[in-house]
Amino acid sequence: MEDKKLTDKNAKEKDRLSTEAENLKQEECSYEHSPECSPESSTECSPENSSECSSEGEENDSSKGVENSLENENQKLINEIETLKKKLQEAEAKCDEYLDMLKRVAAEYDNYKKRTQREKEQLSKDVTCEVVAAFIPVADNLERALDAAEKDGGSKVIKEGIEMVYRQFKDILKRLDVTEIESMGKKFDPNLHNAVMHVKDERYGENEIIEVFQKGYILKDKVIRHSMVKVAN
Repeated sequence: MEDKKLTDKNAKEKDRLSTEAENLKQEECSYEHSPECSPESSTECSPENSSECSSEGEENDSSKGVENSLENENQKLINEIETLKKKLQEAEAKCDEYLDMLKRVAAEYDNYKKRTQREKEQLSKDVTCEVVAAFIPVADNLERALDAAEKDGGSKVIKEGIEMVYRQFKDILKRLDVTEIESMGKKFDPNLHNAVMHVKDERYGENEIIEVFQKGYILKDKVIRHSMVKVAN
């Protein structure tokens, strides 16, 4: 009989301890939000704190969703930035290419203008030289007529008339920038003179021009007609 009482007493004590342990677990779940209140251990959560455990799980899920959304937005921004960088690099490359093309075109146009200007000046010289060369013989005949009038003692009026025409002719040449080539007493220059006679004479220097048979004319740096000369030594 005593053994039965002892057994019943032990059973009651065991139940009491079990109940106290269960209460302790419930308190921890309620105040400390222990992981034991997770869905896997929900059987240990009492009806009083089950709503709190569920709310905590929803908050965790919501936080993870926000984090994932932020990560996605950051990744999108990074991708957009990389795309813009690539487009900017392509645009800069195009700008450099167009700038190089512009510089080449500008240089070619500048060369074209200079070349055209030179060609224009050369053409003007050629035309003037051709025209002047056509009526230079008139000047030669006027000079011969003056020489003949002086030698033969011709009419003074005729001589003055010829001189006036000759001066007018020389003025026209001057306005056209055409000048006589200096020859008498100068050193022979094959670029300006045409030597038709050579003599030895100690009174003169080497390659000195001592007589001009026909005057030469030059337009700036272009020879219209070489001077026909006699050269000593």
